[in-house]
Amino acid sequence: MEANSSIGFVKGKVTHVLFRNDDNDYTVATVKVDKSNEELESNKTTIIGHLPELELNETYSFFGQVTDHPRFGTQYRVETFRRDLPQSKSGISKFLSSDRFPGIGQKTAETIVEQLGERAISAILEDRHVLKSIPKLSKDKADLLYNQLLEHQGAEQVIIQLSQYGFGTELAMSVYRSYKLQALDVIRTNPYLLIQDVEGIGFRRADQLGAAIGLTGSHPERLRAGLLYITNELSLQSGHLFLFRDELINEAKILLSNAQEQITETDITDAIEQMNEEGLLVTEEDRVYLKSLFYAEKGISANVRRISSQTIKQEFTKAEIEKTLGKLEESHQVTYSSKQKEAIETALESPLLLLTGGPGTGKTTVIKGIVEAYAALHGLSLNLNGYSKTSPFPLKLTAPTGRAAKRMAEATELPAGTIHSLLGWKGATSGFEKGDHDQLEGELLIVDEMSMVDAWIANQLFKAIPKGMQVVLVGDENQLPSVGPGQVLKDLLDAEVIPTVRLNDIYRQAEGSSIIELAHSMKDGNLPDDFTEKKADRRFFSCNQHQVQTAVRQICENAIKKGYSAKEIQVLAPMYRGQAGITILNGVLQELFNPPKEERRELPFGDVIFRKGDMVLQLVNNAEDGVYNGDRGEIVAIIYAKETTEKKDQLVVSFDGLEVIYEKKDLNHLTHAYCSSIHKAQGSEFPIVVMPVVASYYRMLRRNLLYTGITRAKQYLLLCGDIQTFQRAIQQANETRQSKLKERLQAWTK
Repeated sequence: MEANSSIGFVKGKVTHVLFRNDDNDYTVATVKVDKSNEELESNKTTIIGHLPELELNETYSFFGQVTDHPRFGTQYRVETFRRDLPQSKSGISKFLSSDRFPGIGQKTAETIVEQLGERAISAILEDRHVLKSIPKLSKDKADLLYNQLLEHQGAEQVIIQLSQYGFGTELAMSVYRSYKLQALDVIRTNPYLLIQDVEGIGFRRADQLGAAIGLTGSHPERLRAGLLYITNELSLQSGHLFLFRDELINEAKILLSNAQEQITETDITDAIEQMNEEGLLVTEEDRVYLKSLFYAEKGISANVRRISSQTIKQEFTKAEIEKTLGKLEESHQVTYSSKQKEAIETALESPLLLLTGGPGTGKTTVIKGIVEAYAALHGLSLNLNGYSKTSPFPLKLTAPTGRAAKRMAEATELPAGTIHSLLGWKGATSGFEKGDHDQLEGELLIVDEMSMVDAWIANQLFKAIPKGMQVVLVGDENQLPSVGPGQVLKDLLDAEVIPTVRLNDIYRQAEGSSIIELAHSMKDGNLPDDFTEKKADRRFFSCNQHQVQTAVRQICENAIKKGYSAKEIQVLAPMYRGQAGITILNGVLQELFNPPKEERRELPFGDVIFRKGDMVLQLVNNAEDGVYNGDRGEIVAIIYAKETTEKKDQLVVSFDGLEVIYEKKDLNHLTHAYCSSIHKAQGSEFPIVVMPVVASYYRMLRRNLLYTGITRAKQYLLLCGDIQTFQRAIQQANETRQSKLKERLQAWTK
């Protein structure tokens, strides 16, 4: 890219690197300007952008535009750049014979320049084989020179090449981080690999690069990439375990055809069959699966059958069980309903039980009853002091999220953890420790919030359950299905091949909870007649989508005046974007709950500012630190770089007493938690829930979404929006996901 009057550019030496995030390459640096066609305030400017490591006192040309930051003033946002290399033969010879390229002396460098001319460096990077023409240059030295040039200029070359196809520096640097020295080779040979390896690159962008190297029309690599992309995207977006063959063919025709060439059904069918033979996709009758989802579906079915058909460790008479339950009722001064007794008895008598019920139906009471009755009948102590690593506690309690596990622990007064921690999650590279090769230890496993468990995790969990371990799966079938593919709880219930107890009696309603009454009405597709009336624990505030920010702020202000804190108030919304979206509402609420103060420390990260005292949400699983996706914490300290021996800014978050340190490069693992998505809140409860529902959310609104949201409220539910949107939303039936798990389970009895 040449500097000209139509493109903004700044050319100069880098004098200081003020900030660099090694995780995403975001860089802030000072440049002493030699030349520019921009109107700059001085001969020094601050450049910002996603860039490779810049060498101090090296000259670069940066192309982009001048921007004004409200806090940091005038900055130059870089869209692409190049390092200014020597242009003369003598300059290139001196460059190649420098310490950067060990083994290349002055004579060798001069020979290279004589043979390849003033484009020597570009020529080598474009085709390493040109070095074969250099006399007396061994293959080892040629390879070393090429690799050193790539290290020195690889990122720049990737950025320059991809900028021709509209890739910004952030995306180009993501490509370079994924492949390093192989980045250019991948771009020039099979750019479709970028789809699966680089976040943010879909089929269309990769297809641009494919067309540039001749992978067009019905080229096999293009067809494979398109089919994998469609199958993966629809599985993840819609939660399907498979696509119907005709559905996949139609989608592939749309994606792969263009004005120049129409892709035929035969082309696509042949490609599907070839991919099936190669194990890239799995076809079964009229269904097409991603390989991992096919084996997850089959694995769940096989292991549920294995667990269900085994004999339990010890059987007890009905009289023994009834006597034990009677003692529990007496000691806790409770009376179990007939359904609750049935659930506890079935759990004790069966290798596998499904327990389901809506809010307020006593699922937690039953879980506690199962644990205590099992321990009493088997002579187990619930005093954890009697157990050790060599003799572990035999009852395992787990849930998909940290918050849900904490609720189990509080209810039972026993340890409970996430499914990821139970299975020993070691990260995406290493996977899980526990599985069919190394199974869990214990006698009884209870899994809560089973509706949140996707097919991949369910398969891993069931594989890890050993012979003789009894299992209880607990969940609310009317809540949202898992974020990942599948509808495991629904399929297990619908198959009707596993002992199941449905709790229907509502106890919290008897205690005067209108929230529970509303939830059960909505579950059946209705709003109660008194929906807009003020209740002791529930209120509705009418507003439109443009008034949501004001309404939510006023509701939260009133809650603060009544003595509630940010920890006790959770705003829930379905979408991140828009004027009523999660992102904007978090900004509004941060200013309310935790505004800037002179003595209050803060740390900027991109467009977000984190402050001491902020409520934050963990976005990824981090087994090493013991925090997982969906965990909610508070920023308890901010430590500036000058105060640390590592010279790096640090942020400390407390997750219910567990303190985790984040460096600046890790802050993309956090977001503000004042407002969160309903999906992220699933498995948690809050004293106060504030939930707007307006027309701009229409794409996301379904009955189970609103049902899940309102059932997060423990004491007060404060709704705002328009009643017509509420009515339309609860009449929108829940989407059904494509799965054959139910049929696979039912095949046992045929």
